[in-house]
Amino acid sequence: MAFPLPKLPLSQWIDAIVNWLEATIGPFLTDVSNVVQAVVNAIIQFLNWVPPWLLIIVFAIIAYRAGKWKLALGTVIGLLLIWDLQLWRDLITTFVLVILSALVSVVIGLPIGIWSARSRGVYRVVSPILDLMQTMPSFVYLVPVLIFFNIGLVPAIFATVVFAMPPTIRLTRLGILHVPVDLVEAARAFGTNDSQLLWKVQIPIAMPNIKAGINQTIMLSLSMVVIASMIGAGGLGADVMSALQTLNVGQGFEAGISIVILAVIMDRVSQKLGGRNANVTK
Repeated sequence: MAFPLPKLPLSQWIDAIVNWLEATIGPFLTDVSNVVQAVVNAIIQFLNWVPPWLLIIVFAIIAYRAGKWKLALGTVIGLLLIWDLQLWRDLITTFVLVILSALVSVVIGLPIGIWSARSRGVYRVVSPILDLMQTMPSFVYLVPVLIFFNIGLVPAIFATVVFAMPPTIRLTRLGILHVPVDLVEAARAFGTNDSQLLWKVQIPIAMPNIKAGINQTIMLSLSMVVIASMIGAGGLGADVMSALQTLNVGQGFEAGISIVILAVIMDRVSQKLGGRNANVTK
């Protein structure tokens, strides 16, 4: 007769850790959440106050500088369609969440990528964490942020930052490690210190890889922001969720095509500005 193995009380252990963290850093996280919420709301309100036609012109100018008139024309047509579908406010919300999440991911990810490239010990610690972050299903990220930040824009940003950060770290490290050894040795021969070597030799040469990582981070941020509509992030993802709940195919198509337009514009602009000659690996 087979006897079942005793079940480890893993869920109880996790609950105990979460409860301890909530009691220890809960007030601090509440203050952080309030500050982030105020900043995000202020940016969204300002962009909603700006006339849509003016923002379309600004985006078209950015697209023109990135990819000339074809990209600018496509940007204008796509944004005019979203405006005509009366999804402009939701577009602004999604855009702000993506940009802020990607910005935070890059600000945190770049130093970690540089540090892990210059220290094998750091990379041994960072690598398994990145593997976990990249293999964990995106919906799982929503659970812990809900515990600490409730529902709304703030948990969506935190979940998106964690989800979208790995490409920046990995490709920054990859770019620095791929700097030719003879260039590093030549720089050392001319008497450069570590800081000068990093900023004047390694980072400029690694810039295509770094920009490719930023491009991937932006795209992952967009995908996660759409999923984060499940926890009250709003934006175009909320329109998709509403269409799914009511089986409204037309509404779902309008929201979906708007997300595609935003994704194509952001991808093309960041790709053109970043260049295409980076080596992309996991």
